[in-house]
Amino acid sequence: MRIVEGDLSNAQVVALLAEHLEAMGENSPAESIHALDLTGLREPEIAFWTAWEDSELLGCGALKELDARHGEIKSMRTANAHLKRGVASAILTHLIAEANGRSYARLSLETGSGIAFDPAHSLYVKFGFGYCGPFGDYREDPFSRFMTLAL
Repeated sequence: MRIVEGDLSNAQVVALLAEHLEAMGENSPAESIHALDLTGLREPEIAFWTAWEDSELLGCGALKELDARHGEIKSMRTANAHLKRGVASAILTHLIAEANGRSYARLSLETGSGIAFDPAHSLYVKFGFGYCGPFGDYREDPFSRFMTLAL
């Protein structure tokens, strides 16, 4: 598996991100979805990576700079065909290393709260993230869970 800077014009990447947004819509009300679309991922404060095996896209993840000491994980997604293969762990390891390289003191994230998000919660807890309150522009929302990791 290799992790590279993501190409947001790649058809496989576009399809995976569409799958991601569709899944968010199936598991959260529209007003509680904070996933980024292609336009959002092109913002200058966002860095985006993809994981590949040969020419097959395995997953993706992004890092948003909230300020010089605080980053946010965005757009974590494993392609359905590659679930349970360590893709999310590899991408998360990469994002944490990138955050450390940027000298962030904290890395946070927002994810959904329903049963569909339990695997994500477990992954983040395994990596040392703890539950916290809203950060940045987020507000309390019964459909959101907020987590953070001190670096």
